[in-house]
Amino acid sequence: MALLPILRFPDPRLNTVAKPVAQVDERIRRLVDDLIETMYDHDGVGLAATQVDVHERVIVMDTSDGRDQPRVLINPEIVARSVEMQVGDEGCLSVPTIYDRVERHARVTVRALDRQGQVCEFEAEGLTAVCVQHEMDHLIGRVFVEYLSPLKRDRIKSKMLKKTRDEQGRGR
Repeated sequence: MALLPILRFPDPRLNTVAKPVAQVDERIRRLVDDLIETMYDHDGVGLAATQVDVHERVIVMDTSDGRDQPRVLINPEIVARSVEMQVGDEGCLSVPTIYDRVERHARVTVRALDRQGQVCEFEAEGLTAVCVQHEMDHLIGRVFVEYLSPLKRDRIKSKMLKKTRDEQGRGR
């Protein structure tokens, strides 16, 4: 397994729409393992392949209390959404240290392929529902800050660009 570099907002590659996975093979399983390792290493609860510059419809997530139950979603689709909405603070490994309020569906039903290529379907609520919707946004080239006002988005963009320049200046 390997740790993968995570793209940082406003990198334009984060706006790339991911292509469906044609076949769940050893290459995809290796990608899944690397995504899981990278997600845990960065203390994330979810990571989409788009965030590591692989533009295929693959998500990993773990919203369990023990952070020991990774879930793999290949070619995920939301097949049902609640009418009820919820607003909560969200963060993103591609926008480190930034958190803001985003409105999401309170419950969703998701269908996807698992690590073995088998179809799975589950209902999600709470943090899991938020995480699924957040990560699926990455697959369509959308970052959570795009839900915010243009002013907030521009401030975050400036902050991220400055952070990247500072890190490059220190040789990171």
